[in-house]
Amino acid sequence: MQFSEQWLRSYADAPFSSDELAERLTMAGLEVASVDPVAPPFSGVVVGEITRVVAHPNADKLTVCEVEVGAGEIISIVCGAPNAAAGIKAPCALVGAILPGGVEIGATTLRGVQSQGMLCSASELGLYEDRTGLLILNAGAVAGDDLRNYLALDDRKLTIRLTPDRADCQSVVGIAREVAALAGAPLSLAAAVAVPPVIADRVPVKIEAPDLCGRFSGRVIRGVDARAPTPAWIEQRLQRSGQRPISALVDISNYVMLEFGRPTHVFDLDKVNGGLTVRWGRAGERVELLNGQTVEVDSSVGVIADGAGVEALAGIMGGEKTAVSLDTVNIYVEAAFWWPDAIRGRARRFNFSTDAAHRFERGVDYASNVEHIEHITRLIVDVCGGQPGPVDDQTLAVPQRKPIKMRIDRCRRVLGMPIDSEAIANAFRRIGFEFRQDGDTFVVTPPSFRFDLEIEEDLIGEVARLTGYENIPAPPPRTAATMRAEPEERRTAHDVRRALSLAGYTELISYSFVDTLSERDFTGSVESIAVLNPIASQMSVMRSTLLGGLMGALSYNLNRKASRVRVFEIGRVYVRDRHGADGPLQVGGVAQPIRVAGLAYGANDDEQWAIASRDVDFFDVKGDVESLLPKARFTAGQHPVLHPGRSAMIEIDGRWVGMIGQLHPRLQQQYELPKPPIVFELELAPLLARTLPRHSELSPFHPVRRDISVTVADSEPVAAMVDAVYALARSERRLSALSEFQVFDVYRAPPISSKVAEASANVLLIKEKSLAFRLVLQDTERPVSDAEADAAVEVIVEVFEQRFNARLRR
Repeated sequence: MQFSEQWLRSYADAPFSSDELAERLTMAGLEVASVDPVAPPFSGVVVGEITRVVAHPNADKLTVCEVEVGAGEIISIVCGAPNAAAGIKAPCALVGAILPGGVEIGATTLRGVQSQGMLCSASELGLYEDRTGLLILNAGAVAGDDLRNYLALDDRKLTIRLTPDRADCQSVVGIAREVAALAGAPLSLAAAVAVPPVIADRVPVKIEAPDLCGRFSGRVIRGVDARAPTPAWIEQRLQRSGQRPISALVDISNYVMLEFGRPTHVFDLDKVNGGLTVRWGRAGERVELLNGQTVEVDSSVGVIADGAGVEALAGIMGGEKTAVSLDTVNIYVEAAFWWPDAIRGRARRFNFSTDAAHRFERGVDYASNVEHIEHITRLIVDVCGGQPGPVDDQTLAVPQRKPIKMRIDRCRRVLGMPIDSEAIANAFRRIGFEFRQDGDTFVVTPPSFRFDLEIEEDLIGEVARLTGYENIPAPPPRTAATMRAEPEERRTAHDVRRALSLAGYTELISYSFVDTLSERDFTGSVESIAVLNPIASQMSVMRSTLLGGLMGALSYNLNRKASRVRVFEIGRVYVRDRHGADGPLQVGGVAQPIRVAGLAYGANDDEQWAIASRDVDFFDVKGDVESLLPKARFTAGQHPVLHPGRSAMIEIDGRWVGMIGQLHPRLQQQYELPKPPIVFELELAPLLARTLPRHSELSPFHPVRRDISVTVADSEPVAAMVDAVYALARSERRLSALSEFQVFDVYRAPPISSKVAEASANVLLIKEKSLAFRLVLQDTERPVSDAEADAAVEVIVEVFEQRFNARLRR
């Protein structure tokens, strides 16, 4: 909000300089973004009255003006302004004057005629852009008066950034109320004087929606002169508040809005068809607004209608049809209390914003409707004349301001400082609150203009503001800081980030809100967690997987000619009726586990001469996952987002912790990817567990190695066979010296006929594979004999034959 400092001080003249005033307001929670002079520095410019204008003898576009500059002194000035005329008053820079930019005015001769100064435009004085001619001053200006004093150009403009809760400060009077409270100065507001009705005319108003309009006030004024000039002091205050003067009726309405924070609307009464109705809109209704935009309303938008249809958007903007013009004679002025929830967000729906909507959606004083109607009536009658009718006032439903209790001890604890009851009472008294004290408790009735006061903490905030945030002590911590050792068996999410970054991945941070189609593509589920009030249509559900964000990043980079992409993200997902891996964090039946997801696309390594270029594959990314989860087991499984034959589920101790695989061809085609990326998604909690290294004794004896080659069905998992051997070693004496057992070769032969297969036991049948295992036997106390090694091979082959129907290859 922008306003004039002199306007503010006319209500509350605090004993502060401009900079001190800005600092006090900022520390009271009203951030002053800037304090700017209304005009650049200049000197030697006075009010000049042109008494005579004659044509320049040697130039067609110049005139010679005789100008009175005070005390009857007449000087001659050569002027090129097209609006220079006898009888007008304009700024006159005398010889020796310094204009903005350091330009000094001196006596000169133009085309043979001496000029003893310069008549100035608004642009030349740095006031505002206007190159149409001289700045015409009010006829009441006195020739010879200093222009800076006459126009109050030593004033400053304050710009304040208000938080949404401080609707009461959306006016100069509201800011003045704060200044008076901070300085302990009186608030000088003129008492509202009722304008007695001269005529009995009324406009019937019917309120059909009390949930839209809680109070509606208005009055008729006939015989106004809409062409009357706006008073200079109103124009000046409007301009310094960032408003452009338009006409007297519009300017007065805007002035009252800036002064009291009360948006009003002036109807051209002769264009109103019958009475007015305040109601919710109806589907298909349209209205042309003052900004030239035609909008269609529905049942969620409040309107003011007459017998011909919608004439205004309630609390937002008036309609063009009933707008006042310079030919307006009869008007109807209205001031209403619109419920904030009924106005909030409606203007943005139509892609514009207005000062009225900005104020009404935050809350406007509902108790001062009639007072403000009287005030605007007085201004209109004084400026434009007219005969006012009686004030109509309907009150249907206004907010009930319930008393709020504030405990003194609670206030002290929250503020962290000692404060007595008298200081609290003084703060409430300065801000104008009605209160009483019951022992150690204050009971405050919030004013009608303070919509931000509802709970005890709000009152504590008021005490803090008026005491001064800078006066609240900030003592250092009294508890001695101690260093705590990090548990070695646990690592942090930052460690996981670092490990993935070292593996060549780049971290992403994406929104937790996604669109419905993307969520369905990457989960295969239609049961999404919908957002009640989404900020955009593509952010309407909560994500249950991180893969959608990674795919979006991949598409973004490929569209910008990236050929190799490796990205990862650590973040929360939102799923129903399950406990997250990081603990049973649930809100409203929704679990929020933290997961880690990654994606690799393109070449496995950056192009270089020493390594042959190839695309990243399943096993490359599997190695990255194994570096994070050394104990992970990869088992066959399927997921809607993964290729059916090129994917795996990841388990630890039989529990699912994630998945890995190549992207499903359906999604590859949908995202128009030339190559399939490899993706993985893991629960974060298992990654944070770390196995500490343990000492194992080195054997001084040579290891004994044996190879075993068997034929098994192609469907048998190798991992199950290896696990069976290690499980047997824990109980079988013949495998007590087993130190290593792993597969080192897999062979699948092309299909052959069954007759050939029957001829040799070493020939592979259809859907079979040949596996070669190596076992290493080594004991720390004695050497392993050949007989013990043969016994170990025998027991392993026996397990393979019995449990996996394997055949020993000879």
